[in-house]
Amino acid sequence: MIKETDIIVIGAGPVGLFTVFEAGLLGLNCVLIDNLDKPGGQCAELYPEKPIYDIPGVAFQTAQEHVDALLMQIKPFDYDLYLNQRVETIEETNQADDMFWKVTTNENNSFISKNIFIAAGAGSFEARRPPNIEDPDKFLNHGVNYAVRSKEKYKDKDIFIFGGGDSALDWSVELAKESKSLSLVHRRDAFRGAPHTEELMRDLVKDKKINLLTPYVIEDIHGEEKVSEVSLKNFDTKEIITHKADELIFLFGLNKKLGPILDWELELNNKKINVNTENFETSREGIFAVGDINDYPGKLDLILSGFHETTLAVQKAYKRIYPGERVPFGYTTSNSKLQEKLGVLKK
Repeated sequence: MIKETDIIVIGAGPVGLFTVFEAGLLGLNCVLIDNLDKPGGQCAELYPEKPIYDIPGVAFQTAQEHVDALLMQIKPFDYDLYLNQRVETIEETNQADDMFWKVTTNENNSFISKNIFIAAGAGSFEARRPPNIEDPDKFLNHGVNYAVRSKEKYKDKDIFIFGGGDSALDWSVELAKESKSLSLVHRRDAFRGAPHTEELMRDLVKDKKINLLTPYVIEDIHGEEKVSEVSLKNFDTKEIITHKADELIFLFGLNKKLGPILDWELELNNKKINVNTENFETSREGIFAVGDINDYPGKLDLILSGFHETTLAVQKAYKRIYPGERVPFGYTTSNSKLQEKLGVLKK
């Protein structure tokens, strides 16, 4: 299959989805390609029930609610979504004496456009496994997990969470409300997460809602068909203790891999794609990088930043499609045609 479109978006996370909205405001259509089986990127795949507090105008929503809201927002616009597909190659192609980009996926689908938006987050990723444990994945989904996809799964269970970053702190606070018992295990009594969340965690420790085990590391996992116990080793004394356990959640972060992006001849810095800050174009004309995948002075890995980046990039994409024409910029509050189109969102 070969399909032409105004913008090819690689990655259907929040920033990729918002690209469709910004493109739609200018009358442009998009193709979104993602190697996951659903839209939403890491928000949907790794922490759908994790709360998000820093989206302007939204006091609180879960990551999945945020994705659902973005999908509702782009409902009026023209886009196609291709899931379970990975972009393998990007190459130049000429049509009518003009240069276009041709993108081909591992499913042998090809898309042609003057503009490519790489909104691939951190690239492809996989959760880091616990060190020194032989084949922890033999208990995968049977007491071992690397993400929380449903809080209901942990109701009235004896849970052990391993890690010292934001995810470990966030989920310790959240799941302490659901669990029979919850233990947070870290190799030192210092954490890398948000100070406010750490304070909440320590208050729950004082209230005996969380059992804080430091300085401990994982020593062994016990069980037959599913996890039944876990052994921990004191990082200082080397003493080993064993606890009854139903669920082990390892939140050691992600191993990030750029995958085929490394072959696309883009200028990189520390496994991120260099862009300018005028329109977030890469070192190759017509290829833009927005969201966590890009790099520039002062870059912040926030969804909010990605929204700003793709808004400006879409303006440039329009100019590439319609050279010499003025970008039809207008506020949605004063554009009657847009208000009519977006009126479906009120229903």
